[in-house]
Amino acid sequence: MSDKQNPSKTEDRRSKLERLEARLTREQKQLLQQAADLEGRTVTDFVVSHAQEAAVRTIEEHTIIKLSREDSIAFIDSLVNPPALQPDAPLARAISRYQESMGLG
Repeated sequence: MSDKQNPSKTEDRRSKLERLEARLTREQKQLLQQAADLEGRTVTDFVVSHAQEAAVRTIEEHTIIKLSREDSIAFIDSLVNPPALQPDAPLARAISRYQESMGLG
């Protein structure tokens, strides 16, 4: 079937504009080939899909905050019962100026 008859192949080729190269040992290449064969995929497809999954996991691990049970309780407690803090002098002046400018003071 030609690309004209299968537009998804043409679209797929156009969407893949970047190239990634890697140098491997013979053993690494054989390992990747064996794993790709077991999944019925090309080595490229196998490597790209697994690298993408690993990248997503790594980003999630570095962006999602995980708290212990005690930390979670302390965090929720500070939201529900915030400490009564007095603003320092510069912040108090800024609050006062804001209230005056908004006609609140």
